[in-house]
Amino acid sequence: MRVGDQRRVTSIEGMTFHTSHVGRLRLDDHTITVPLTADARDPRTIDVFARVVTRPGGESLPHLLFLQGGPGVESPRPSLDPASPSWLETALERYRVVFLDQRGTGRSTPVGDDLIASLGASGAAEYLTHLRADGIVRDAEALRELLGIGRWHTLGQSFGGFTTLHYLSVHPDSIERAYFTGGLSAVGRHCDDVYALCYAKVAAASEAYYRRFPEHRGVVARLVDRAAAGEIVLPSGEVVSPSRLRSLGHCLGSDDGWLALHSLLELDPRSLAFRYDLADLLPFGGRNPLYYVIHESSYADGVVTDWSAERTEPEAFKADPTWLTGEHVRREWLETVPALAPWKDVALKIAQVEWPRLYDADALADSDARGAAAVYANDCYVPLEYSLETGALLPGVHRYVTSEHEHSGLRSSGGKVLAHLFDLADGGRVR
Repeated sequence: MRVGDQRRVTSIEGMTFHTSHVGRLRLDDHTITVPLTADARDPRTIDVFARVVTRPGGESLPHLLFLQGGPGVESPRPSLDPASPSWLETALERYRVVFLDQRGTGRSTPVGDDLIASLGASGAAEYLTHLRADGIVRDAEALRELLGIGRWHTLGQSFGGFTTLHYLSVHPDSIERAYFTGGLSAVGRHCDDVYALCYAKVAAASEAYYRRFPEHRGVVARLVDRAAAGEIVLPSGEVVSPSRLRSLGHCLGSDDGWLALHSLLELDPRSLAFRYDLADLLPFGGRNPLYYVIHESSYADGVVTDWSAERTEPEAFKADPTWLTGEHVRREWLETVPALAPWKDVALKIAQVEWPRLYDADALADSDARGAAAVYANDCYVPLEYSLETGALLPGVHRYVTSEHEHSGLRSSGGKVLAHLFDLADGGRVR
């Protein structure tokens, strides 16, 4: 059974409301009003924001749609001198880059605590079910048509790559080339399989860290004990639980995150510096509640998640408190993290949603997709094994498998990973 094309036929209001320049860059801002759902009987709409970035002389270049990681995080705000994001200058040599604020983020009708106040927990949970990759792809199609683009190129980082896979499942003719960086999600796998394998990955990353800094295993053990005693309190008033403290393992999923973790563990845990730096490093805070509330849905391909990361925690993790965790969300944080507390009833309902399928293996194989994908051998979030399985469905998408970078390779390589992908897609060899 194929994943259906859920595009809703409707009028779309588009407006270029501002053109500006940041240094040498031209920025064209667009806002479009689109249907919230694929149901033609549903009158609800949302606004979606996108910024098209063009370098001098690049007005005739093709468009590259950047799909951000997450879920629930807006696109970066571009600049040059220095380049931000770091890969932008490399991309602008070939493309005009389209930064899309995915629905619910940034300037695209953002989601906040007021949603619960206006709709209640059940209404808010239903609303959030429309903010996944399938809705983002409908928005991308509306934007592509508004801009008069026949086919464009895509760059999907992490969750943005997941979104690209859905895009290729339902609208392959809209994509000329697809680039993935740490974004070849599992296809045809239960989310339990993914989270279980991610535990193994972050356990290996924890052990690799302790081999370099063996003294920090004892530091982490003592911090977990302090957390269990309620002795670690953030400036926000959050009393850090042991599971919350152990989520610092997400730092080990990026090229430079270990350095931030090392700096934190060098500090006196009673100091203000430790408390503030810990608050900055912990994932799943209040700024982007979608990142927590719908996180597991990004791996849900036709299943109910039911707190998958919590259910699949290996016994070895319970036995060794020094093994850190990554993007493994916990139900208990709805009680212990003040910023997440308003979302308790919503998150509990979301965990019981039977999510529709996102990916279609047959459609992907038939898509004739072309491009290139960076697959990170030690990725803590998007496991190598499943990425290679998915990559095999896309023979025209060349794979660059590397242990030189972690999940953050697009950002931390300063454009080198993206340049490699361009070379591969052109038929060349990786430099």
